[in-house]
Amino acid sequence: MDCRYTIQFYNDWHCGSGLAAGADVDALVVKDRRGLPFVPGKTVKGMVREAMEVLCQLGECSEADVRQMLGIASGRQEDVTHKGVCNFSNAAIPEDIANAIIAEGASQYLYRSIASTAINDEGVAKQHSLRSVEVTVPCSLTGVIYNVPKEHFELLKRSMGLVKRIGQSRNRGFGRCDITLMKGE
Repeated sequence: MDCRYTIQFYNDWHCGSGLAAGADVDALVVKDRRGLPFVPGKTVKGMVREAMEVLCQLGECSEADVRQMLGIASGRQEDVTHKGVCNFSNAAIPEDIANAIIAEGASQYLYRSIASTAINDEGVAKQHSLRSVEVTVPCSLTGVIYNVPKEHFELLKRSMGLVKRIGQSRNRGFGRCDITLMKGE
């Protein structure tokens, strides 16, 4: 079955594109062809995998369940490649809202820049440590997970509920969120 999921961000978040904006911003967020933010499906899948592995450690699921649904994640050459049955779409702003944002020319208001610097032991800013990062303001995104085995829906839902932060600087307060999964057909 295919299931829709929603990510509700409660504060600024940053899923990096790997690009910079010259002297203005050191790290830009990933954007679609229309300039709107999204969370790559690969990122969502990785966060769900991490949560599901915690559940495995607690004895609430098996590694075979994780392999069946998400495949083998290791990049080690000696591992056999196995693709899981679940496919994650990108999480994006819902289409009706995205169209309204584009029509009103409001996409620029989805982003802001945050500057930070490293502080030395004396409490003074370290030289050449000023960094500016583009972040996306809190919003709600939706995506789809294709081919979810019906017998593993509850495991996937529970795993997604354990994800509380997504993106860069999660340990510094960015990307606080809730992910909800809705049953599909």
